Amino acid sequence: MLNNSKKPLRILHVFGAMNRGGAETGHVRALNHLDRKQFQMDCLVNTTEPCAYDAEIRALGSQIIPCLNYSKPWVYAQNFKKVLRDYGPYDVIHSHVYHFSGYILFLAWQAGVKMRIAHSHMDGRLLQKNFSPFRQIYSQTMKQLIRRFATLGLAVSRPAAADLFGPKWEHDRRWRVLYYGIDLAPFRQAADAQALRFELGIPADAFVLGHVGRFTQEKNHTFLLDIAAEVCKREPKTYLLLVGDGPLRPDIAQKAQLLGLADHVIFAGLRSDVPQLMQGAMDAFVLPSFYEGLPTVIIEAQAAGLPCVISDVIAEETTTIKSLIWQMSLNEPASAWAKAILLMRNAPRKIAQTEALTIMEQSFFNILQGVKLLQEVYDARP
Repeated sequence: MLNNSKKPLRILHVFGAMNRGGAETGHVRALNHLDRKQFQMDCLVNTTEPCAYDAEIRALGSQIIPCLNYSKPWVYAQNFKKVLRDYGPYDVIHSHVYHFSGYILFLAWQAGVKMRIAHSHMDGRLLQKNFSPFRQIYSQTMKQLIRRFATLGLAVSRPAAADLFGPKWEHDRRWRVLYYGIDLAPFRQAADAQALRFELGIPADAFVLGHVGRFTQEKNHTFLLDIAAEVCKREPKTYLLLVGDGPLRPDIAQKAQLLGLADHVIFAGLRSDVPQLMQGAMDAFVLPSFYEGLPTVIIEAQAAGLPCVISDVIAEETTTIKSLIWQMSLNEPASAWAKAILLMRNAPRKIAQTEALTIMEQSFFNILQGVKLLQEVYDARP
């Protein structure tokens, strides 16, 4: 049953910044489909810098509210409480900032907010093994605060739930997996492959490996270049199309030069037409991530009917269409990944794109299903 009160339920989502990341993109997709007469959602961020999604979020009727000095907890606390006084009252605080959510929910509890949600978007347990002692103490303390002050915990996948809520998360009724999903409508639109490849400078007969993701350590772009180099040895007409941006992009561009791949790697930057690029410009999708929560790019790649070679750390929940997915260990050399990619390329196509899209539309990863469940979560507030 949805909220039937005259006033919409007021929800404050907490992010670092509204740039093109997985959590932020999921939020904007949900915002586009939620009943805004029933639910009013604002965004709290820790920056005053303009971000990629700001204009779209504001156009959808949401406010973007800066709350600064998150590295100074005592100052941040005062700023946070001032935001609640000036912009509130809010019925729900929904935090997406990983471990820092513990502090956010503690502050929300102090302010008397009844519904306090921690949302886990990644499985960083492998990364945490290398944390410094101080970082270990910080993460454990924040997790304790989450368990103490969260009235509800959502996760994008089972591994993401185990990371933030603990290995026995299924025994606590507060914790649950909720798939935001993606908007599948753009995959119904035909892509002009010839025009896209011409725009990107890719020959019409090239074999194109695709990747979509921020240039950050967890995406493992360095190994991705090694894989592309091995594929190029076997198929000289290979190109690597990289969609996204991030702090490590200059380093990856430099390595492409050192490997002699400069003419075979396309840095496409941030794009809003990923469904068209997947359908018209890419022949296969590669994601050798060190860790993920639930990468929606794999959902998109399956909707586009792309063969995907991905690391085995990625949650099995993403592999809806098994015939399109080949999972591999990161302990395997780049040459083995290249062999798998070419084997998938040369194998007869087992499923048409239209059939793949239909399967994804009927799955939990359809944004319409995710938004319905999210609305039910909010409506079940204390």
